[in-house]
Amino acid sequence: MMHPVKIIGVGDDGANGLFPTYRQWIEEADTLVGGERHLAFFPESSADRIPIKNGLHKVLERIDRARHHGRVVVLASGDPLFYGIAGLIARKLGQEHVEVHPHLSSLQLAFARMKESWQDAVVESVHGRKLEGLAQRIDGKEKVALLTDAANAPSAIARYLIRFGMTEYRAFVAENLGGERERCGWWELEEMAEASFSPLNIVILKRKSDADPPRWGLGIDDHEFAQRKPDKGLITKKEVRVLSLSEMRLAPDSVVWDIGAGSGSVSVEAARMAPYGQVFAIEKNEADLSNIEANKMKFRADFSVIHAKAPDGLDQIPNPDAVFIGGSGGELRELLQVCCDRLKPGGRIVVNAATLETLHQTREGLHESGFNTRVTMVQTARSKPILNLTRLEGFNPVFIIVGWR
Repeated sequence: MMHPVKIIGVGDDGANGLFPTYRQWIEEADTLVGGERHLAFFPESSADRIPIKNGLHKVLERIDRARHHGRVVVLASGDPLFYGIAGLIARKLGQEHVEVHPHLSSLQLAFARMKESWQDAVVESVHGRKLEGLAQRIDGKEKVALLTDAANAPSAIARYLIRFGMTEYRAFVAENLGGERERCGWWELEEMAEASFSPLNIVILKRKSDADPPRWGLGIDDHEFAQRKPDKGLITKKEVRVLSLSEMRLAPDSVVWDIGAGSGSVSVEAARMAPYGQVFAIEKNEADLSNIEANKMKFRADFSVIHAKAPDGLDQIPNPDAVFIGGSGGELRELLQVCCDRLKPGGRIVVNAATLETLHQTREGLHESGFNTRVTMVQTARSKPILNLTRLEGFNPVFIIVGWR
């Protein structure tokens, strides 16, 4: 008879925090799997030990072999199905061959120490991941729980938030939950940025009751963006920007190329629309890069900026789900060919053209790559006061060209 693999959640108090039945299963195990910290909780076990280190694929193969010859118990932190290993094991072995027995998760314990409900909290993990993109994912949220690691420690998180001006938050840091060295407390971000913490921690951000953070909806007003002076205008106007973004059909995890980013207005809005994706702003003019960085900070949009004249610089970034071309520097046909070749299935290319020549080149280039096209001409006007009256000030027409397979 083949026994199911038992995946047991363990707290920082080790065996003391487990039900007697769980301890019996661990004592009877022929193979014990877990991180070195988890295995050290059970020094008296005579089972074969498989430490979980780098290279989970080999560990999973060893678990699969071991279950044919005896009882296998996998030890994991807290709830093994909450950013844990249990889901991966179930997919590898089949759900019918595993049992999951959770302990209290670090999230449950942290909110218990904080003495606040957590059904309204947003949960994000920066454990083993970059902080990049966190700003737009949590902006506007009242309560955010962050799973951390040694690199993305509370101090690094605080510095990141301060950089993006997200000082409306206080932080509750819970360390070594359930263990003898447990420590929990509230921190201001400025204090947290300079402090040291245990590697085992969870950070909960809570917006201050008197905070009034900025709110930015779709279609940010042009004057809000840092732009090149004195020759302003290197920005996709709000009305055209909104229509162009709608044509890109972005998903929350889209990869976006913004070529000829200028002030970065399209990148800012795309990053906020695709908070779990990746946005790359490609701009050849060095004078515009500081404006793009300033707009990133102001609008809490953490995307990548590449100083290059496209198509240079595109070979180092992932294939896009959507491409926006606001400027090409005269290499439009070559650039369109690269974008068409790299575009993911179902993706869209959106080009803004202010001249008939650019419109013609864009349509020809997209058709040569076998793309369908649609053109929309946008001509808008905005009200402007004149004495005690109001007139309309018109903008030059812009062609929005959309290409798709």
